[in-house]
Amino acid sequence: MKAVTWQGKGTMTVEQVPDPRINRPDDAIIRVTSSGLCGSDLHLYDPLAPFMEEGDIVGHEPIGVVEEVGAGLTSLQPGDRVVVPFNISCGTCWMCSRGLHSQCETTQNVEHGTGASLFGYSRLYGQVPGAQAEYLRVPFGDTLPIKVPDGPPDDRFVFLSDVLPTAWQAVEYAGLQPDDTLLVLGAGPIGDMCARIALHRGHRVIVVDPVPERRARVAAYGAEVLDLADEVPTLAQVRELTRGRGADAVIDAVGMEAHGSPVAESMAKVVGMLPDRMSRPLMRSAGVDRLAALHLAIDAVRRGGTISVVGVYGGAMDPMPLMELFDKQVQLRMGQANVHRWSSDILELLMEPEDHLGVESFATHHLALDDAPAAYRDFRDKRDGMVKVLFKP
Repeated sequence: MKAVTWQGKGTMTVEQVPDPRINRPDDAIIRVTSSGLCGSDLHLYDPLAPFMEEGDIVGHEPIGVVEEVGAGLTSLQPGDRVVVPFNISCGTCWMCSRGLHSQCETTQNVEHGTGASLFGYSRLYGQVPGAQAEYLRVPFGDTLPIKVPDGPPDDRFVFLSDVLPTAWQAVEYAGLQPDDTLLVLGAGPIGDMCARIALHRGHRVIVVDPVPERRARVAAYGAEVLDLADEVPTLAQVRELTRGRGADAVIDAVGMEAHGSPVAESMAKVVGMLPDRMSRPLMRSAGVDRLAALHLAIDAVRRGGTISVVGVYGGAMDPMPLMELFDKQVQLRMGQANVHRWSSDILELLMEPEDHLGVESFATHHLALDDAPAAYRDFRDKRDGMVKVLFKP
């Protein structure tokens, strides 16, 4: 089959690889009909390169049709249409039973001190073959895949794999009251969807992003938008729009891709040039993140407010303004999305005739797998109005 593979830092290629096979009685093989390109896939491009191996199949946002099932499966059969969550959870362990599927004890990567395994996402998260491919092996077939009906286009349901539950959880973690104002930092796919969900719930939403096309997308749904020209005037604008207090809640949807820290960016490049045996421990412990977005969130949230971090961070020794967090009595929540914790509520919304969140027009590009190498570069460089890509194997 064809698959998008990692071949080195900054290099993705489409290769012919062996078809996946049933390994366990509860496995299923799906034929992928659409698979997303995620902002976190760009971390494999560079920062997480020390944890990748040549030939790793990437991607973690699939929808498809069941082609084959293991002998132990009872709830799936060939022909079923399913979305597969990006994190691999058994659905039955202690963590899963408490709605913490991203911490699944069955697939935790104890060796690396990380949570549940992820499709297509490096040794840190299980080195499981990913979903930017023609076929995908899915474990825990009775509990992991989400069945969706035939008929509507893939775009109606595919974002159940990651974008929707990640954004949904971020808004839930923001703990908004009816009259609260939400500030969203970043209008990439996740920030965009956070804004749409909060607006759908009736909240006032302010979005900060440097890319005009992205600001226009969220503005069309009713968000107030600010250009991230410089942190100080942006902060001043936020306070002016919130009676000087700051936003009731802030979602950091940027993470370590934030602009504004040239020293940290230079260090990340140096770490990336070291041999893997040296760069791996540095990536886990050194301060290589770019914290501009998180620091802006801390400054922009009102006293007693909440910061919900959905952007991915990787280092462990970055300076955090704990005194300011404590003094402002800020609540900080974060973490990988627990997909199945929210999937029923989201699916119920998606099943309504009206496309409340604009999912069917959410993707800006529908491309063949063969276009993946160029798509990774364009997405990284924010070219061609690219916000969300769906590959069609």
